[in-house]
Amino acid sequence: MKAVSIVGPKNSGKTTLGLELARHFKKMGLTVAAAKFSHHGFNWQDTDTTKYSEICDTVAGLGPSETFVHWTDRRFLPDILPLLTADVLIVEGGKSLGYLPRILCLRGDLTDGTDWLTPELAIASYGEESIDGVPALESIDDLAETVLKKGFFLPGMDCETCGRPDCKTLAADIVAGKVTTDACLAMHNSIEVDINGAPLGMKPFVEDLISAAIREMLKTLKGYSPGKATIKLDV
Repeated sequence: MKAVSIVGPKNSGKTTLGLELARHFKKMGLTVAAAKFSHHGFNWQDTDTTKYSEICDTVAGLGPSETFVHWTDRRFLPDILPLLTADVLIVEGGKSLGYLPRILCLRGDLTDGTDWLTPELAIASYGEESIDGVPALESIDDLAETVLKKGFFLPGMDCETCGRPDCKTLAADIVAGKVTTDACLAMHNSIEVDINGAPLGMKPFVEDLISAAIREMLKTLKGYSPGKATIKLDV
């Protein structure tokens, strides 16, 4: 899955850009999911999520006290990723997310804090405004191509097994082209697990525990021999 977040101040055009990208990817024949963050929750008549639902294959909303696709307690974006099966995930908002790259919308009032800019995570800015070191793109075609080339989603576990203090640092290195997503050892180890196509991150301790248990159980089966095993499981 390719993934990107669109961040910016209120009324900076985030939804408009997200919808344009969604339409573009759909015209390319790709499946598209959208996730929208709200600081105020959802009243189920939210026009932005309604607009996304008219275009995207799957839409999720994440608020301070509820998450829709619908739980009544707070969840986090990686928790619902298996439900957002798509070729591209467009996340609107999520300024604090450090585990996926972002597009900056710089139009509007930037006086209400700009800690979300984080140019080290930005693969592009959209519109006439720009900041140093971040490509400024004004074409949806160019922006979509950049998302397909540079989009990614890390598990957000901050497990440090990649040798970095958190996923944000690894994400910045990936955006800078210093490493690829293969550097995330939680996603690339001896066990690969996905739910509905969405890979699950796994800390080394959990990996060792599960792999040891599975190996010992497989050894008791007739026909067992060492090699690469494929296990399919409905959960």
